[in-house]
Amino acid sequence: MAFTLPDLPYDYDALEVSIDARTMEIHHTKHHNTYVTNLNNAIADTENADKSLEDLIANAGSISPAVRNNGGGHWNHSFFWEVMTGDSMGAPTGALADDINATFGSVDAMKEKFNTAGATRFGSGWAWLTVSADGKLEISSTPNQDNPLMDVAEVKGTPILGLDVWEHAYYLRYQNLRPAYMQAWWDVVNWNKVSELYQAAKA
Repeated sequence: MAFTLPDLPYDYDALEVSIDARTMEIHHTKHHNTYVTNLNNAIADTENADKSLEDLIANAGSISPAVRNNGGGHWNHSFFWEVMTGDSMGAPTGALADDINATFGSVDAMKEKFNTAGATRFGSGWAWLTVSADGKLEISSTPNQDNPLMDVAEVKGTPILGLDVWEHAYYLRYQNLRPAYMQAWWDVVNWNKVSELYQAAKA
């Protein structure tokens, strides 16, 4: 089963308020596409050739580094594109907002903790908001292209929001100012999608 590069759900310039079009184009057509290509090459003619991406991710600790890294890169980016939007969403609402307020004290407090997780991730990686197995909201970060669905993750759970903090995600506009990128990114979070993922994870 060959994996394919998904289309973005918006134009490259749709997130311009926070992420420039050139970065989005390079990120999607070069970086993400390379993960897809390398993943297909890594699983070709192996016992993993017919496995789903979710199965590969779940067993990251027992697969080759090439499948783990490129499979994680494909899953993470496919997820990342979906939790952003060019239509301003403002803030979370409903049950998600209530849970965020109950867990972290406020939406702003959640954002601060999330930003800290991303800003303090040494080197490349991701910041995550997840629903744990017992239904609780948690914030964590992972190195490289790991994610909380992997058996190797320190904090496991179902991602409902994720942010790429690799330098290629922000360097054209923000250079070395990762915290500035993270702060601006909240303006393009698709809270409707995050809420949908939250409800599914809680079901």
